[in-house]
Amino acid sequence: MAHIQLNNDAPGIRSLALYRPQTGKPLYELAQALLRAGSPDSTLTDAQRELMATFVSSKNCTRFCMNSHAAAARYLFGEERNLVDQVLADPYTTSVSPKLRALLTIAERVVQDARKVSDQDVSLARAEGATDGDIHDTVLIAAAFCMYNRYVDGLATLTPTDPAAYEAMGERMGSMGYVLPAPTPISS
Repeated sequence: MAHIQLNNDAPGIRSLALYRPQTGKPLYELAQALLRAGSPDSTLTDAQRELMATFVSSKNCTRFCMNSHAAAARYLFGEERNLVDQVLADPYTTSVSPKLRALLTIAERVVQDARKVSDQDVSLARAEGATDGDIHDTVLIAAAFCMYNRYVDGLATLTPTDPAAYEAMGERMGSMGYVLPAPTPISS
């Protein structure tokens, strides 16, 4: 049960966006900008961006965000959907590209303590083909998802246990992006 009365039965951050639309709207717009729009100097795909959100959320032990973004990443990766579970199991021995592995290392450093991102980490990512835009977006995705994760967990929002609920979320996020949810009343 959430720590505050949210007046809706939506899960995770959706419940918080419905509770406080004036903050939910910019948070959704930020997610859209980070995970869908990208930047002109970044080569990261939407699937890779969702994978980063998944990875950061797993490192922060935020089940709702990890599961919903993993579902979106699986949807976007399509036939390569198994990469998501491989990264969750061990990002350093998966079949992801060396560039993505180097960027995931940077994301993990941001989760631990952003000051731990080193010149060596950045040089390795660049040596593997990462652009300045890729490095920028990786750090910002990781930092933003630390905030999203703490927001969701700090207010103890609803975290569904049914995997089918996440599949539907993943398909919606993968196909529609991040659209502020319409208000829904509490079910009786």
